[in-house]
Amino acid sequence: MARRKTISDVARAAGVSVATVDRVLNGRERVREATARKVYEAASRIGYHASGLIAQRLAAQMPAMRFGFIMQKERQAFYQDFAAAARRAVAAAEGIRGEAIVEFATSQAPAEFAALMRGMIGRADAVAATAVAHHEVTAAVEDLKAAGIPCFSLLNDFAQGVRQHYIGLNNLKVGRIAASIITMAVHRPGKIAVFVGGHRWHGHDLRETGFRSFFREYAPQFQVLDTLVNLETRQLTYEATLDLLGRHGDLRGIYSAGGGMEGAIAALRESREPGEVALVVNEITPESRAALADRYLTMVIQTPLDEVCRDAVSFMIAAAQGKLADVTGQQFLQPRLYIPESV
Repeated sequence: MARRKTISDVARAAGVSVATVDRVLNGRERVREATARKVYEAASRIGYHASGLIAQRLAAQMPAMRFGFIMQKERQAFYQDFAAAARRAVAAAEGIRGEAIVEFATSQAPAEFAALMRGMIGRADAVAATAVAHHEVTAAVEDLKAAGIPCFSLLNDFAQGVRQHYIGLNNLKVGRIAASIITMAVHRPGKIAVFVGGHRWHGHDLRETGFRSFFREYAPQFQVLDTLVNLETRQLTYEATLDLLGRHGDLRGIYSAGGGMEGAIAALRESREPGEVALVVNEITPESRAALADRYLTMVIQTPLDEVCRDAVSFMIAAAQGKLADVTGQQFLQPRLYIPESV
């Protein structure tokens, strides 16, 4: 039978004294967090029976912090993944005992986003949200700021000059990536369609701008049709895509800059062969993954949600602790690109 590990074994593995391990284990005197964490990691590594107690002692020494996250479309796979990534980032944050408070808007109404933001006052130490760009939302961010609660925009920027930082993709570049892959996939001149969720989504406007600018510069042989607003809904995108396919026999490509891509996928499955119309969308979901595998999708541009949430939590901690300058900035992350051979 293996010998039961002792405090001396933990001390040796951690490179500290037995007295230090005893202080961490029994909480007799305060030990520096870095040292206590080293003791805990050593205890876990060697299988010390009281490593769980050390973890409790370590957690008790850390300041508590509440992180508010505001998202939308709770039933959508993407936002479920987003919420899970936020909770993982809070649980993994070092130096604090974190609690993630995640709430979802049921619509794109600015008033609802604003109400959810104000509802975080007194409940959260910092807030991060994906919300529409609108003066009501900006006013809510100002109220949070007045209450000493920093607010960060995620994925879609809003309240520029008031919010702390934007964390997400460079949406102008995302639009250009979408355009470039369509031009590489399509070898005959024709028409190109683009969907946005709505004109209050600043990120969608930037993606459309980047998309169109690429065609103007490098592929003038294509005609980019008037932008269609799909309100990020599957049914509206489905009906609009069928209408496009019926009216434009030379439709060569479609870019869905926001939600609702499932409708475009369904319409192409019904009326075209795989690859006949190049389709580029954002975010990996069960439906987009299946469409990639069946080659109805040309590319998916994926937001690295774990990185977004990790960086957001890091900024939120720094801001809540007064360690982040009171200036607005942008944190751009690299998108992940998926083609049919990626799945």
